[in-house]
Amino acid sequence: MTAPELLAPAGNLEKLKTALHFGADAVYLGGQAFSLRAFSENFDEEGLKTAIGFAHAGGKKVYVTANVFAKNADFPMLSDYFAFLSEAGADAAIVTDAGALAVAKKSAPGLVLHLSTQANTTNKYAAKFWQEQGVSRVVLARELSLAEIAEIRDFCPDLELEAFVHGAMCISYSGRCLLSNYLDGRDSNRGECVQACRRKYFVRSEGRDECALEEDGRGSYLLNSKDLCMIGNLAELRRAGVDSFKIEGRMKSSYYLATVVNAYRRAISGDDAGALYEELKKCAHREYTQAYAFGENPATVNYQDSQQAGTRVFAANVLGYENGFALAEMRNRFREGDVLEILSPSEHFNQTFVAEEMYAESGERVADVKLVQQRVRIRCPYPLSEGDILRLVPHMNG
Repeated sequence: MTAPELLAPAGNLEKLKTALHFGADAVYLGGQAFSLRAFSENFDEEGLKTAIGFAHAGGKKVYVTANVFAKNADFPMLSDYFAFLSEAGADAAIVTDAGALAVAKKSAPGLVLHLSTQANTTNKYAAKFWQEQGVSRVVLARELSLAEIAEIRDFCPDLELEAFVHGAMCISYSGRCLLSNYLDGRDSNRGECVQACRRKYFVRSEGRDECALEEDGRGSYLLNSKDLCMIGNLAELRRAGVDSFKIEGRMKSSYYLATVVNAYRRAISGDDAGALYEELKKCAHREYTQAYAFGENPATVNYQDSQQAGTRVFAANVLGYENGFALAEMRNRFREGDVLEILSPSEHFNQTFVAEEMYAESGERVADVKLVQQRVRIRCPYPLSEGDILRLVPHMNG
């Protein structure tokens, strides 16, 4: 059995580079149109070419989302867009709509096509149907159990199967939601979701004051789904027939992406899943769940809060290393004497050191790194690489 693909989101070029640095085999990203993450920075045509070229230079792949629910007026532009993606060298386009699939096959016959999770593929017959229409990979509905995935694999032995393993879940069925439309006039199925489900809700009765929905003692985040986390079940997913492990999060930060991709790459390589589960708590997240992997699960809503902060603070990006000093660019304030922890795909992962000697670009000694994106040289006993990250360890500092 070949190793599974680790597939990561890339909301912009910086995040693409972060994902690949920390071990992703492929990334998925969106252009300026037809993507279900319209509020992500995304890529224009030149940006797409740059991203694809960068990934291919490192032997990695790029899948481009074109997975909106298409309307009649979209199709002239969609046809040109698929032709462009094929010419630019995209490794696949991710589509939802049957009409978009037909247009892609006609306008870009050489373009590999993946079916989005938005298509809600929940059974083996649907998977076979899409394969017969020319789809080479199906991104499975998030509501499937491992047993159901295994049935699909047995029924479609030559179809690639992709499944989400980590990240935000939607309270609606595989993301088919109209809440954003009703409350804010933004179409979630056209890439404009405002994540209204993450808000704290109140009920207003005629003649009464507004009051929080706390009658059951669990707070009022009654639509806020927990985050998916399958870090301890990757072997089971692989045995069920999943070819690609997908991480959610084109709107998430580079720090989040680095933390999660690094953890899953190490889990695939056989590192201790328990320790890596704790690693995943170091970035902002909601309470974790295995969702429906083992059958029906009524406990998938995060009632307590919108999300919780991680146990580490993103202190700085590493830009290089020379003569015992790491060149770093500040992201959150840290001071001389603070304990810094290394986030890296190298063997120096999770090593810590005290920030005892730091210098500004001018050469002046610095005791408090508090200027936004300030560049400093920090004495560090470990040879770091560009793209590594320094984290502040709060409980070890004052």
